[in-house]
Order: sequence, then C-alpha cells, then structure tokens
Amino acid sequence: MTKAFEIGPVHVGGGKLFLIAGPCVIESEKHVRMMADAIQRITSDLGVPYIFKASYDKANRTSVKSFRGQGLVEGTRILGALAKETGLPVLTDVHEPDHCAIAAEAVDVLQIPAFLCRQTDLLVAAGKTGRAVNIKKGQFVAPWDMQYPVEKTRSTGNERVFLTERGATFGYNTLVVDYRSLPVMRLFGPVVFDGTHSVQQPSAMSGVSGGQPEYIPLLARAAVAAGVDGLFLEVHDDPTHAKSDGANALDLKRLKPLLETLLAIHAAVKPAAH
Repeated sequence: MTKAFEIGPVHVGGGKLFLIAGPCVIESEKHVRMMADAIQRITSDLGVPYIFKASYDKANRTSVKSFRGQGLVEGTRILGALAKETGLPVLTDVHEPDHCAIAAEAVDVLQIPAFLCRQTDLLVAAGKTGRAVNIKKGQFVAPWDMQYPVEKTRSTGNERVFLTERGATFGYNTLVVDYRSLPVMRLFGPVVFDGTHSVQQPSAMSGVSGGQPEYIPLLARAAVAAGVDGLFLEVHDDPTHAKSDGANALDLKRLKPLLETLLAIHAAVKPAAH
C-alpha cells in the first residue's frame, strides 16, 4: 500500500496510528466543542494524531422519529467554526451529491456512509471537491470489491482516499468483523477500523439500533494487532442519553486507557503488520 497522504497535520498511511473520534451527530454547538476539546487533550497527551468527527445530518436513521442533527447549513457552520477555533481536521458524513461542495467548504474529510458506498454520483461528487474522502465499507460488500468505490472516487483525480471497516451483516440485526478484510483493503489505500459501529446491532431495539460497547476494546485491539492505519470511534460523554448511536458509543472516560493499550500493541506489532 503506497497511497499515503496528509490531512492537515495528520499523516494517513504513514505508519503512525491516528484517531478519528467524536459524537455520532451534532447535538448542539456547545456539546461538539466540549467533546472536541476533551478528546484533543487526551490525544495531545498521548501524541496521537487526531481528526474530529460529527455528522450535520444522519439521513439513515432507523425511524422517521429519530433525531437527525442540525441540518446542512447550520451543521456545516458549526463544524467550520470548530475547525477554525481548534485547528483540528474535521470529518463529516455526506449523503447527497449536492451536499459535497457545501460540506467541503467547512471540513477536511468527506465520509461516505456504508449504506451508500456504491453510489457513483456521491463518490464522484465527493472526489471532485479535492477533500480527503473516507469510504466506509458497506455491510453487504466483500472487502476485495471495495476497489471499485476507490476507483470511482480516484477517477476525479483525487488520490486522497481511504477506507473504513465497520463489520459485515451476519444474519438479522448482527454484524461480524472479518479481520482478513484489513490487509485486503490496504491493497487499495489506507484502512481505518471502526470499533464502535462494528459492535452495533442494527435496528435491533424497536426502531433504533442497539449495540454491545463492552466489546469495543476487544475488537479494536485485534484490529491494531492485525494492522490498520487508524481507528474510528464514536465517543460520547454520556452514551445513555446520546441522541444517536449511544448504544454502541465509547464512553469518553474509557478513551484514554483504550488508546494507551492500542498504542502499546501498535508499537509491538508494527514491523510485522505494516
């Protein structure tokens, strides 16, 4: 894998483990700023390159009654202000081609949701912005077939593309992680492991998704041992009351000890896994 690149101060694919983390959705401007500051302090203390993430809109919620976020205009304003005030690179999801250029004015990374990873128009629109593009592997897509979304995005001339593993559908309301996917997808570009959506139980709780967050550390440790370029974690200071994906979010107070363990594993296996 030779497609390393920069996202601000974060070197993607260069051998140093980086982190993408933040709440699932923008609950309020005050909340995302608090989360960004808290996570930034932890990653700064540990020397972990960090990209903040939060969605301005969650268009793929299970129920029409579920909270979706602040919307494109207000959400991108909040994310743009956060990026300017903290100096952090920022990532957000995009669900529609027309949103890409607008979101790209505020953030550094456009993320293609797993359910939309085959949507050609969305991939091309994201690539054309020139921003880095993170394509989440669909729960229904074989890892070797992720070369095609990468090719669609790179057809725009944008080489700053990476992939995220988040589990594969295994029966109803269940995901399973095939760790063979990590080296397979690293043939196409840098690979991130999403330790929080991998423990999600989609649509399992009467209109909302459930999860098994107690297994986040286990899966993340295995992924780092297997060899990844970065980690993706949805982190919340109060997962029980989170407005989206709280059932599979990592509690903020567990982040630092988990990162310390992952850094130790990464240092031990780096020569073999990378």
